[in-house]
Amino acid sequence: MMPPAKEILADVTATQVREDTIALWWLGQASVLLKGAGATLYIDPFLSEMDGRLIPPPFGPEEAPPADLVLITHDHIDHLDEPALPKIARSSPNARFVVPQPLVGRLSDIGIPAERIIGARVDEPVTLNGVTLTAVPAMHAFRSPPAVYDFETDQEGQHAYVGYVLYLSGVRVYHAGDTVIYDGMADRLRDLRPDVALLPINGRGYYRERQDIAGNMDEREAADLAADVGVQLLIPIHYDMFEANLGSPGALVQYVRATHPELPVLLPASGRRFVYEPGN
Repeated sequence: MMPPAKEILADVTATQVREDTIALWWLGQASVLLKGAGATLYIDPFLSEMDGRLIPPPFGPEEAPPADLVLITHDHIDHLDEPALPKIARSSPNARFVVPQPLVGRLSDIGIPAERIIGARVDEPVTLNGVTLTAVPAMHAFRSPPAVYDFETDQEGQHAYVGYVLYLSGVRVYHAGDTVIYDGMADRLRDLRPDVALLPINGRGYYRERQDIAGNMDEREAADLAADVGVQLLIPIHYDMFEANLGSPGALVQYVRATHPELPVLLPASGRRFVYEPGN
């Protein structure tokens, strides 16, 4: 059960993180709050009330703990939460907002000041507030049905769907956003050497796609990718929020035990802090 909002907020505020360590709070779906020694950031904060949510927002966007960075992977409501982001901008007055380059105008349209928006370009690392981030292509369905999984780019060839590899407080974290696995993906990630991988496990399928529900890698694919890349920890995400689009963390654990017993897996508890130290 998720703790009360007051408890989560107090925990985030009180947590002090030393170098070579990160604290992580999973906020449901693909939403994550990360805290390092020198920076706090959100990835895909989905904090709005919405019909169909199985997990309520852990706290409201207007009371979100102040952050230095807010990262958005792509323009779907459970990743780019249009009602919440302007409120987060007010509760985090010094935060910069990082979005795929084709979505810069999208954030301006919802009221984020232009000077606070950074357009992320694949393979062009950016250092902000002591955090180095590299955008990685994500392959998601941009038309359904029938589902078409491909890279969506603008006229300049900039990707509209990305994941991020972050170097924060001595730890490298990969947040995949929404993606299936594609040729060259593991090679690209091995070069970036993430310690922790946050990967979707909700999968995809014909009948879901007929309902215009785009999918991602499934439990086995996430485990195989994490093992192939050589991460130190796999954390599954994007499996809990909507009845028609669930994944199975239990199936992930069973598959890892049978196939990749050397791969550590953390099943996150919504709203509860996890502290990661490389090698521990």
